[in-house]
Amino acid sequence: MSDTYRITRSITVDAPPAVVLPFLTDFRQWVHWSPWEGVDPDMTREYSGAEHGVGAKYAWSGNKKAGRGAMEITRIAEPREVEVRLDFEKPMKATNTVTFELVPQGQATRVSWTMVGAQTMFSRVAGIFGLFDKMLGKDFEKGLGQLKSVTESR
Repeated sequence: MSDTYRITRSITVDAPPAVVLPFLTDFRQWVHWSPWEGVDPDMTREYSGAEHGVGAKYAWSGNKKAGRGAMEITRIAEPREVEVRLDFEKPMKATNTVTFELVPQGQATRVSWTMVGAQTMFSRVAGIFGLFDKMLGKDFEKGLGQLKSVTESR
């Protein structure tokens, strides 16, 4: 078994990469599409670092469902890729790399959302039954669907 896990989901958005990219490189825009928005109406958010792009930072703290953690945009290869360091503090500590890949398809864009992280005991056990991929994959699919709605309405 690999020392890392990988979860990927994709969707085609009827908008060019230039329309999609700002929703990924500005954490303040994530409230419009992130699948975890709304799981805790009292969740606190803190933005720091650059306003958008490399060096932009976002931290959150919420209830049991929302947890606590922080993200930082670490690399952008415009207009094709955005890389984010994702640090979870609660419910469990973990550091992951999140990558958004944007591939033009005519006037549309194929958006792929991938998360890679070190295997934990939980992810190994859940991985045997495909549960980890299904749980997070569902969230990725929801978020990508919301990203599609937001970008296509622009």
